[in-house]
Amino acid sequence: MRDAIPRDSVTTEPDRPILAAEAISKSFGGVAALKDVGFELRAGEIHALMGENGAGKSTLMKVLSGVYPDYQGTVRVDGETARFSNVRDAEAAGIAIIHQELNPVPELGIADNIFLGRERVIAGLFVDRKASLEAARGLLNRLGIELDPEARVGQLRVGEQLVEIAKALSVEARILIMDEPTSALSPGECRRLFKIMRQLAADGVGIIYISHRIDEVMQLSDRVTVFRDGRHVWTRPMAGLDENAIIAAMVGRNLLDAHRPDRGKGGGEPVLSVRDLSLAVSGRHGWRDVLKGVSFDVRAGEILGIGGLLGAGRTEILETIFAANEGLRGGEIRLAGSPVEISSPRDARRLGFALVTEDRKAKGLHLHESIRDNVALPLVGRLARFGLRSFEGERALAKGAVDALGVRCAGTGQAAGTLSGGNQQKVVIGKWLATGPRVLLLDEPTRGIDVGAKREIYDLIFKLAGDGLAIVVVSSELPELLLLADRILVMAEGRQTGLISREEASEERIMQLAAPRSARGRAVA
Repeated sequence: MRDAIPRDSVTTEPDRPILAAEAISKSFGGVAALKDVGFELRAGEIHALMGENGAGKSTLMKVLSGVYPDYQGTVRVDGETARFSNVRDAEAAGIAIIHQELNPVPELGIADNIFLGRERVIAGLFVDRKASLEAARGLLNRLGIELDPEARVGQLRVGEQLVEIAKALSVEARILIMDEPTSALSPGECRRLFKIMRQLAADGVGIIYISHRIDEVMQLSDRVTVFRDGRHVWTRPMAGLDENAIIAAMVGRNLLDAHRPDRGKGGGEPVLSVRDLSLAVSGRHGWRDVLKGVSFDVRAGEILGIGGLLGAGRTEILETIFAANEGLRGGEIRLAGSPVEISSPRDARRLGFALVTEDRKAKGLHLHESIRDNVALPLVGRLARFGLRSFEGERALAKGAVDALGVRCAGTGQAAGTLSGGNQQKVVIGKWLATGPRVLLLDEPTRGIDVGAKREIYDLIFKLAGDGLAIVVVSSELPELLLLADRILVMAEGRQTGLISREEASEERIMQLAAPRSARGRAVA
């Protein structure tokens, strides 16, 4: 559970909003994403925008930030009508957006990323690196960030989010749009980010905050607007609202807490057995152990959860089993009691493993390709006839996945990148289920999706386990682990520190086991 976020008093402008959207409509291929919606932002407020995936939140933000110039309706900045042809136009009006999927250049330094495409130059010919570093250092100091502006962004974690905020300040943004900024952050990193957001609001910056984390929204925001099915439902002050009212507005009905169905635990011999799994990677100072001595079993119909802090090695366990990472892999993997050699993801897939990756957009989908092409990709060769692709077979396969998982789309020909986050996740899962796996590896399966889609994913996981699939789930959300898992393997610093049953598991117990060894030692002392 995340710690409470202290709320400082923020002076907001009760008068005319600094940003207003009036009667905005936007369609994609005949499918309406926004239907006559309105939205207002005041100076100095943090205004949460909530709704299920596909509700139209990100579409409106892309209209406001110049990504989508073709829409119906009116946008006003400081009461004046504005029409942005591109992102640069919006930035010139003081609007900056930080997308959920950050796109920094990891090989470049912080200053180079902040001013990428807007470099300081001397005589119009040479990059003034000294000026860029000084400007970047000033922006970082304003945010209270102790980072070297020459440090490579690829070496940072939460720093990537902060670099994006610094970039927004570099264009003198008065309006900052943040789309799911905490989806990959630890509680401590979230607190740091929220402190900066509050400071920006106190300085008069208006912040639009999109998040599915209702606890954060309720503690951080001054007002909340809810969208549903591309329409504006209501806008209300956060004071006096409760979680149930927000959820009911988002889904159009009262949504009871997800519950665990009554079912037996997986029984019989293990489907997957892992013994002494290890991973070492090469770095500047030689080889470094990322995983060491990890062992567990998963039986048919069992859901094994993997918990721990960021960087503990959770994702690396799944990637090492699937041979989807670089480095020296060690240990023994058995499938139904027999040792198997897995040298590549192709080997893993052939043996009956399926891996739904943490980052669906970068590693799970081809965003510009159709749903059909994405679902059929692992099976193109199997579906082919006489060496030629069977488009009929691929369409049937994709339609089966869409129907079975309830993917909301215009058809299997729709590009995956135009789907909401929850529907994209369903396509990724559908792609792997089409291979008929024996072991399903799920890495953060509900990251960045709304409460309604989460419930659907939970129900799907329970159904798959009920059908006898062996499932391993990595999640940063402790309530999610406690809901889904029959047993929980806890990791800290690349080593397992506990393997506990559902009955003995609690958030406190998991966090005790997940603490680094030095912290655990202090706790004992």
